Amino acid sequence: MKKPTSKSRSLSSPRRNTSASRRNRAIEQQGAHVLAKLLLRYRLITFLLVACLAWPTFGHAARIKDVAMIEGVRENQLIGYGLVVGLDRTGDQVIGGQFTIQAMMSMLNKMGINLVINPIQLLTRNIASVMVTAKLPPFAKPGMTLDAVVSSMANAKSLQGGTLLLTPLKAPNQQVYAVAQGPISIGGFLGGTGGAGGSTVVKNHQAAGMVPGGAIVEKEVAVNIENWDSINIMLRQADFTTALRVSEAIDGIFGPGTAVPVNSGQIRSAIPASFQGKIVQYVATLEALDVSVDVPAKVVVNERTGTVVLGEHVRLSTCAISHGNLSISVKSTLNVSQPPAPVIGSTGGQTVVTPDVQTEVKEEQSRLMVVDETVTLGEVVRALNAVGVTPRDLVAILSALKAAGALQASLEII
Repeated sequence: MKKPTSKSRSLSSPRRNTSASRRNRAIEQQGAHVLAKLLLRYRLITFLLVACLAWPTFGHAARIKDVAMIEGVRENQLIGYGLVVGLDRTGDQVIGGQFTIQAMMSMLNKMGINLVINPIQLLTRNIASVMVTAKLPPFAKPGMTLDAVVSSMANAKSLQGGTLLLTPLKAPNQQVYAVAQGPISIGGFLGGTGGAGGSTVVKNHQAAGMVPGGAIVEKEVAVNIENWDSINIMLRQADFTTALRVSEAIDGIFGPGTAVPVNSGQIRSAIPASFQGKIVQYVATLEALDVSVDVPAKVVVNERTGTVVLGEHVRLSTCAISHGNLSISVKSTLNVSQPPAPVIGSTGGQTVVTPDVQTEVKEEQSRLMVVDETVTLGEVVRALNAVGVTPRDLVAILSALKAAGALQASLEII
């Protein structure tokens, strides 16, 4: 009985070893698969970190349409001479506004009313000469309406309640592109009688107004963008770095070689084959691209108002600053000298005004302060604030820093 048992044990032992080895292999394969996943994730994270570090980072991104324009797509200025009627005796006077009377007589003669009269005899005050201006937008079609700005030319007191007569609006080539007519809105009023013993109440400017939608386009400026095979992008602020970044942004979307920077203010972009005949879609896609605008280091100073504006890239070199105010004040006091009447004699004393002039010179004490080299605009502001000066004193300090070569920026005084 024991031998069979030993045989059965000897037969069952290999089976158990085989199942254990299979289980071990499965565990090893599962562990290797998990390790491979972890290694793949590690490589992916490492690649992303390296890409983020290598990728150029630019701040203050703006759309191309906000910093540039398409050459040939622009507004055109229009101007014309007109007459405003219907004023309540607030128009041009005959003396000083003779051309208004002559223009009125010319207009009446063209309408069949022949006046044979001396202009000085026309004492009307209900008419005024004005200049009418408007902006013709690109792709404007006949029938579109524009806003017209009306400005007085002579000595009219107010254009309140006036109506602009039909006025042709011309471009610099002397061609009429629009006509303007309609009631004028000045956004204010002129009330009261004025003159001797009267009072006048005035709100807002009275010598200029607007005719909303009062100009009608009669002729369009032809711009055939359908036949374009390339477009020129014009930067509003010319800069070589910005021009290069714009071309790189366009190439990154439409392929290398699409855009070429011509100079600091112009980028020429070819129309891709997929956008042939779709200029509007191409320009809309191009204008929506973001680009980092680079600006030079500049300090703008308005000495009249004490305004100082520092650009982002303004830096200071290590320097020492000492600033002290010098104040000179002159004060005059008028004293009245009244001597008493003499005891003997009838001649009295004379009253004399004797001025007492006091001049005071005060120089503010200041100390020499060392300003370390700055790296950011915030450090520049903190260094200038440490000197403790007013904005008007800051103008003098910045001018001296520029002269000493310690201000790493251009200084513009307006």
